[in-house]
Amino acid sequence: MAAAVLSNINNGYGIKKISQEYIVKGHHVERKYSISLSTPHSEQRRFRNSHWTRSCYDKTFTSILRSKKENGHHGNLLKCRAETEYATIAPNEETTYTVKEEEEELSRATLIWRAAKLPMYTVALIPVTVGTAAAYWQTGIFSFARYLAILASYVIVIAWVNLSNDVYDFDTGADVNKKESVVNLFGGRTVINIVAWSLLALGFGGLSWVAVAAGSLRSISFLAFAVFCFYLYQCPPFRLSYYGVGEPLLFVAFGPLSTIPFYLLNSGASELPISGTVGWASVLVGLTTSLILFCSHFHQIDDDKAVGKISPLVRLGTEAGSEVVKVSIIGLYSLLLGLGITQALPLASVILGVMTLPLGNLVVSFVKKNHKDKSKIFMGKYYSVRLHTVFGAALAAGLVAARMFSGQPLPPPLVV
Repeated sequence: MAAAVLSNINNGYGIKKISQEYIVKGHHVERKYSISLSTPHSEQRRFRNSHWTRSCYDKTFTSILRSKKENGHHGNLLKCRAETEYATIAPNEETTYTVKEEEEELSRATLIWRAAKLPMYTVALIPVTVGTAAAYWQTGIFSFARYLAILASYVIVIAWVNLSNDVYDFDTGADVNKKESVVNLFGGRTVINIVAWSLLALGFGGLSWVAVAAGSLRSISFLAFAVFCFYLYQCPPFRLSYYGVGEPLLFVAFGPLSTIPFYLLNSGASELPISGTVGWASVLVGLTTSLILFCSHFHQIDDDKAVGKISPLVRLGTEAGSEVVKVSIIGLYSLLLGLGITQALPLASVILGVMTLPLGNLVVSFVKKNHKDKSKIFMGKYYSVRLHTVFGAALAAGLVAARMFSGQPLPPPLVV
């Protein structure tokens, strides 16, 4: 019976090769056979129990395996591996190389975008816009051409602030790991410094021209002090930002020293009074601007420590810093409500300002959640920029709406 069973061994009957698997162990390859018998169960049992059958089976398949291993299997395996490597590895290497090139190009484009700091120029847009809206609220006068001239000139001044900040931080080594630094991206520290100071001359010259045309020389004194604050903030030998007073300096520079003169430049009258409304509006602008600078330090603590730059976050740490952000947002909206209650600000400005509260809450929650993650907390300053922009726009829109619907400013201005 065993002989009859063995005589029927082929590819489709008897001992059938159901699966052939290669087990790779290091450099050794073993072949595993799984077989089944198509004969009845009683015959299979007799077949398995037959010593002669098992002996024939072992010898036959041992010989087959040895032959395949020695003559063909190893070569076929190598051929298969070679084809696989050619079909998969080589294209993957080419694809990886292409992807890396695209990633590097994208990364450089992203760095250039960050170096341009276009969202940061809202620190120029908001003081000009709020000051212009306050002038319209006070006088009902608005000149779009003058507004554009002031905005363009002030943007050029802020370009000097950004470029010179990169130059002097490069000199101290604070930006050694800051890939989006203009100096690190393009080199030529001296050239960039010359460009920066040329922009300051051009921008301040434009503002002076507008002041002469408007007959408001008083505004130039405000703006000159604002520029001096910028200089104290970052330029040698002062570099006061390295002593942790950058936020107060920028609060004054972008708040009262910028918003108030832009109000005067748009007034159309040389002796226009500076009301409490204008003063408090400039304070709100300064607060949101300082918050941007504060949030920009979260991911730079290690680099600041290395060069002795004692920013507020170097002193406080990120966890306490996140609490400062929370208290600042609460203080901002509390002050807004207080100004509305005392009628120091028009009701329209208060209502529109309160509507930005969800964005303020977003800043707080993001900083609290990610203050320890350098790769994510970088976005904290951009959320602050959004808050600064939207809040300032709401403040300005409220001033315009108050004039349009009331026809006169309330309360009466306080002359300064």
